[in-house]
Order: sequence, then C-alpha cells, then structure tokens
Amino acid sequence: MIDKIRIWAKSLKPEIAALAGAVRDSRTPWHAKALGFVIVAYALSPIDLIPDFIPVIGFLDDAILLPLGIWLVLRLIPREVMAEHRASVAAGQRLPPNRIAAAVIIALWIAGLTFAAHWLWRAYF
Repeated sequence: MIDKIRIWAKSLKPEIAALAGAVRDSRTPWHAKALGFVIVAYALSPIDLIPDFIPVIGFLDDAILLPLGIWLVLRLIPREVMAEHRASVAAGQRLPPNRIAAAVIIALWIAGLTFAAHWLWRAYF
C-alpha cells in the first residue's frame, strides 16, 4: 500500500513543474502565488519536514499534505494559466531541487530542537 502511495506521490512531479511556472506568471493572483511558492519550494526541497524514515508519519507529507496543498493552489490559479504551463512541462521543462527550501527546513529543525532543549533545560534544571 505504501508503495502505491509513493508511486502516486511521484506522479505529481509534472504537476509541480507546471505549478512552478504558474506561480511566476503575472496572471496568477497574489494569494495563489504566495501559497504556490511555499508548496513548490517544499516539493523541490531535498529535505522533508517529516523525515521518511519515521514509520507512517514520514510519508504523511508526501502522501497527504503535499497533494492537498497542490490541490488547493490549483483551485486558486486560473485554468487557462495552468493549461499553458502544463503544456510547457509536457514539452520537457524540468525543475532542479531547491536548496533554499532545504536550508529553511534545516533552520526549522534547528530552531525546533533549540526550543525543545531550552524548554527541557528550564523545566528540569
């Protein structure tokens, strides 16, 4: 079952590439651009917010959160804009991994661990 979900999640790659183009399009509303940027950056990040080696929960972002975010952004972007960018992806446009998003996720992990350590220190020492 997890293999089927993983295959389905990987089939979203062309949609993410089209979404990346639509986010940069001037015809896309600003709120769709903002949410789309976050979704695309997270999707292209080589580091997951929830690591995949954590059983069940590790695949939560790839199998539920990411597709849900893509679905929401697609509802906010005009259909003709998405159709144009899907056509460009079908022509072979691809996107590289996003190192900035990876750095943001690493910073979030460091901040969370720092907060937890600080809280534990104050609570028990």
